[in-house]
Amino acid sequence: MTSLRQALLLEDTGVISLVGGGGKTSLMFQLAHELSMAGESVLTTTTTKIFQPSRDQTPRVVLADSAVELLNAAEKLLPQHRHFTAAAGRLASLGKLAGFQPQLIEEIWNAGLFRWIIIEADGAAGRPLKAPADHEPVIAACTRQLVGIVGLNVVGKPLQDRWVFRSALFSLITGRQSGSSITPDAVADVLVHERGIFKGGTAGMTHIAFFNQADLPHNLEAGRQIIHRLSKRNSGGLKRAVIGQVRCEPPVLEVYNF
Repeated sequence: MTSLRQALLLEDTGVISLVGGGGKTSLMFQLAHELSMAGESVLTTTTTKIFQPSRDQTPRVVLADSAVELLNAAEKLLPQHRHFTAAAGRLASLGKLAGFQPQLIEEIWNAGLFRWIIIEADGAAGRPLKAPADHEPVIAACTRQLVGIVGLNVVGKPLQDRWVFRSALFSLITGRQSGSSITPDAVADVLVHERGIFKGGTAGMTHIAFFNQADLPHNLEAGRQIIHRLSKRNSGGLKRAVIGQVRCEPPVLEVYNF
């Protein structure tokens, strides 16, 4: 059985940024749980905003105005909690936490207190698929693993705002008409396009696609079809594709290298 750590090519330590749609938050906390249960220190955070996490997702939430404030809190918390979540503040009207600037995350990482920092670096308003706007995603330069997530429930659905966040941008990037069926080819297009899901990633980051929601047989087959299309396009810089089901066991079903 392949763990998330193995599937995402995580070695000794690093910063992981999650982009795209269809399960970023679930993947972030599931991965944090796996790593912290192995005795490793993990910080979960965001460079955009996330919903206030539950106690099942994280044992503590720390709000900090600066890297120094967060690191001081971490020195006190880490002996009891190998994982906690931090943010810059609360957005009370939205029920969300406000994220840190990428430069602050680099300061935290360089301090060496955490073996892993996992960042939700993109928003999708709950949709399984998205195309990023000009200001998205917000990726810290210290990122080593850049994981682009697609919810497989979207395959076969109409290209509309209900299913695709920023659907007009998705149409522009992929050349698909509004209302047309979202095919495996269309998903592959937004993964390899320079203005697609991995926009802003650099050659020094390991690019991995994670196809979530494969607990249904037709979704699993859709994931395989997307990967087949990617393999025909030189994968757009992707190193690996993972088909999984973050809310189920096991979370990883199949792994493909390019």
